[in-house]
Amino acid sequence: MKSAQRWGEDKVKQPLVCKLDLTKIQGNGDFPCPNCGVTISPEDETEVVYQILETKVKGEALEELVIQCNKCASQICLTGFSALNTDNP
Repeated sequence: MKSAQRWGEDKVKQPLVCKLDLTKIQGNGDFPCPNCGVTISPEDETEVVYQILETKVKGEALEELVIQCNKCASQICLTGFSALNTDNP
């Protein structure tokens, strides 16, 4: 006789997909992954912590960047680049 499965067993955990507005981040651009908390830094170009999945450009300006956390596989859509790209006179 087969035993009853407990709720949640054999379920594949889906990665979190979220949107993050960079204009709402304080500091130098580092932020924690919303799911696992690992620090994601724009200075890190090694792709050890995260990898870039997609870039969306409007004209010559970066509009959106989709990255994936390598620790928990969460996908994070970064917005707010237009405010960061303003030229200071």
